[in-house]
Amino acid sequence: MTHKIKLGLNGLGRIGRHLFKMCIDDPLIDIVGINEVNPDLKNWAYTLNYDSIYGKSKYKVEVKNQKLICADKKISTSIQKEICNVPWEDWGVEIIIDCSGVLGNTLKSKKILEDNYIKKILFTNSPENVDFTMILGVNEEKYKPNKHHLIASSICDATAIAPISKIIDSLFKIKLGYVTTLHPWLSYQNLMDGPSSSWSMPGEIYHHYALGRSAIGNMIPKPTSAIDAVFKVLPSITKNIGSFSYRTPSQIIASADLSFLVEKNTNKSEIIEALKKFESSQIHPILKITNEPLVSMDYIGEEYSAIVDTRWLDIINSELIKIVLWYDNEYGYSCNVINQLKYIYSFMRN
Repeated sequence: MTHKIKLGLNGLGRIGRHLFKMCIDDPLIDIVGINEVNPDLKNWAYTLNYDSIYGKSKYKVEVKNQKLICADKKISTSIQKEICNVPWEDWGVEIIIDCSGVLGNTLKSKKILEDNYIKKILFTNSPENVDFTMILGVNEEKYKPNKHHLIASSICDATAIAPISKIIDSLFKIKLGYVTTLHPWLSYQNLMDGPSSSWSMPGEIYHHYALGRSAIGNMIPKPTSAIDAVFKVLPSITKNIGSFSYRTPSQIIASADLSFLVEKNTNKSEIIEALKKFESSQIHPILKITNEPLVSMDYIGEEYSAIVDTRWLDIINSELIKIVLWYDNEYGYSCNVINQLKYIYSFMRN
């Protein structure tokens, strides 16, 4: 009988809820406990049962005796602000996924490892103070199981951009480039104008004041951490690529516009051939190619990290490459995290 991954979740926001639903359905994963700062367990169940974007959940979640009951599984709960105060050991957790988004949890998590009762902690962002940042299709082969215990799964934008960037750089060598992302609104934005409170650094107000403007009806220009996250896993292009972002008035599906000036001349057919070669040989669902006349909402529920829209692939003067990507910034990213979890765990069982 295959041993199931004993998983603990810290945080039950958008990503946490996706991970919960995926794990409940996965025969290789057993969620044994969840920690969340929201003190209302019935509200946990409500947010897991109903979703304005993805619809009703396949399995109904209920609360009984301070546990979540779902698909005949009983899941322990905890309401702790500090990740190191959660009874992970009592629950039998082997790996924690911290999907709270709180950057300070990387430092606090060191105590959990020092106490020797958790083997690995995976963070669904791109923080500092981790042992390794992983993006599948880019650098997973550099993961060292005996050395890397605090692992970052990066962010949705980087998991989309980095694999494509690696393909282009390895074949044609990127000299310069620019990345523009278009990202749907996030929960820390406002319906009406006001200050935007950070959830990654609780208690702080974003110094980029435009983020506090109404998310409805506004395209909000902002800096992006996407390319910095790419640099962590693809250092060969460090400092050669600029970036910029729009926070768009939409609820789901992100896009990225990549422009790369390369050393080796190329053409559209050669680029498509390189992408198709990667697509046909990939182990994980990282890259998908399409030329259908689709719009953003058509990509809801796509498990791939990046969908290359070849309708907009363009080459100027054989050296300037333009690539347009789509990605489900919640579901697709969460699929990537689950695949990283299984990849990490495969070394723990060997």
